[in-house]
Amino acid sequence: MFFCNFDEKSSLETLLSRYKLQIHWVKENSPIPGTWFGEPEAGIIKNQLYIRSDTPIHSALHESCHYICMDAIRRKNLDTNAAGGYDEENGVCYLQILLADYLPEMNQESMMKDMDDWGYTFRLGSAKRWFEEDAEETKEWLLKHKLIGDDNQPTFLLRQ
Repeated sequence: MFFCNFDEKSSLETLLSRYKLQIHWVKENSPIPGTWFGEPEAGIIKNQLYIRSDTPIHSALHESCHYICMDAIRRKNLDTNAAGGYDEENGVCYLQILLADYLPEMNQESMMKDMDDWGYTFRLGSAKRWFEEDAEETKEWLLKHKLIGDDNQPTFLLRQ
């Protein structure tokens, strides 16, 4: 499993700044504000992402993608619980896989393996099979909200 650490600080911050997200690095053994799943999972409050060096990268991207995929009203009031429906949750998972390629220490394959290891569940039994064989509706949802382009790459826009 890949974890956030200070060596990756610049690449993660650069990527997420494209979405106007700010990272707060929490000191070792300190509580992580805004974490839904509990420590060491990432926390999010409005456009502030809270992570520690033991926070898995998949968690940091997952919470960030919730921020990206939710509408502006929910984003404005976001505090810990991203909520969202089935389509949005799938959009979050798909987008975090795409964004993994923008981190030099990560890639889509590693992201999907980490998602499986953590316990994400998909109808076909793995993130890879879902992404490659069963995510067409999710792709359409992301296209509809202009979060990815026709080239299946992130647009670096927030859902409106």
